[in-house]
Amino acid sequence: MNYRSKEKIKTSLGFVGMTLVVVAWIYPVFFLLVNANKTASQYSKGDKTEIIFGTQIFENIVNAWNIGLGDGVLNSLFYGLVGSSLAVIFAFLAAFAIVRLKMKNGLWWFLLIYSGTVFPFQMFLIPLFEAYVAVGIYNTKFGLTLFYVAVCIPFATFVLRGFFLTVPWELQEAAKVEGATNFQILYKIMMPLAKAPLMLVFLIQFTWIWNDLLFGMVLSRSIGVRPITTTLAGMQSLYRQVDAPTILTATLMASIPTLLIFLLLQKHFIRGLTLGSMNAGKG
Repeated sequence: MNYRSKEKIKTSLGFVGMTLVVVAWIYPVFFLLVNANKTASQYSKGDKTEIIFGTQIFENIVNAWNIGLGDGVLNSLFYGLVGSSLAVIFAFLAAFAIVRLKMKNGLWWFLLIYSGTVFPFQMFLIPLFEAYVAVGIYNTKFGLTLFYVAVCIPFATFVLRGFFLTVPWELQEAAKVEGATNFQILYKIMMPLAKAPLMLVFLIQFTWIWNDLLFGMVLSRSIGVRPITTTLAGMQSLYRQVDAPTILTATLMASIPTLLIFLLLQKHFIRGLTLGSMNAGKG
């Protein structure tokens, strides 16, 4: 078998493999869309893959929004945008100080910050819950936002520290010669250069916050505070039963914001990943 035949076989196998992956990803979405456009009776009596044309999905959207999904969406948007933004800002400042300002014992400061990701998050549940109750921030938006900011800082610092290590020192030295202050170097040089990794970290942390279920259930209980995933989980509980099409519609609605943010930041996301692979190759 010659080289060209082997390449054709590899290409064909790759195409088949990618087709199977695409089908595996599309089928759940297809199932979700088809059944979100049904009434409760149509869902319980008919074929789950049967396509029914109509506008029932809009009624299901209204029902899902009115039974608490709207509050969950708004809460998670708040947590995701505020929590991710603050975490990225603090991590950016910390990474800049550790690397570019050559902070004394900078490596140890970085290890101290990053140590927050060493232990499983489940270890923090009981002490965190007790502390929140004692301080009086349990079941508050401030409490959940504070937690999300704190838990997102270590990973963001890790990524941004890696970025700052790759920036040529000549840029900073030239700016110093021109009389630039550390703040000017941070704002006018480093921040534009770090646009891609900043957007990458923001997207990753926003997605994590949006999908968090564990801490949303532990640290909140009221509709005005609960994030979206906790709201979805509460739709099918022992004390509350919501019909399947409404739940499927709510699940579909819950996936839209992260998808939109990814599409908006796609260019920066890909550039950030490329930068990360280049840094890994240099290391």
